[in-house]
Amino acid sequence: QVQLVESGGGLVQAGGSLRLSCAASGLRFGDYTMSWFRQAPGKEREFVAAVARNSGSTIYSDSVKGRFTMSGDNAKRTVYLQMNSLKPEDTAVYYCNLGYGLLDTKPGYYWGQGTQVTVSS
Repeated sequence: QVQLVESGGGLVQAGGSLRLSCAASGLRFGDYTMSWFRQAPGKEREFVAAVARNSGSTIYSDSVKGRFTMSGDNAKRTVYLQMNSLKPEDTAVYYCNLGYGLLDTKPGYYWGQGTQVTVSS
C-alpha cells in the first residue's frame, strides 16, 4: 500500500519561501513519477511540478517555472518542492501525487492528504 505524507506548508508573506516535502512508503520496484498538484478554493486541482525517479527529469507548470524547484532523494524516497518568490495566487492546498510510469503532467493513482500553503499580500 503506497502512502504519501506531505509536510512543510504554512503561512508566508508574498516574496517569501517555503519548502514542501513528501515522503513515500510502500513502493514497489520500478520507475515512478512524483508530482505536486494544488487546489485553490473554488478552483480545479492543477498540476504544479513533477520529477521522474530514475532520470531525475523535471517538468513545471508555466505559472511556477523559474520560482519553484522540485527535487528528490531516492534513498529517502522523498521529494521536495522549494517555492521561492511566492505570490498570493500560490495560496492553495498542495497535494503530493505518485504514479508508476513516465514523467507526465497527468496525476498518478496515489495521493497524499494535502498541506495548506497561504501567501499573504
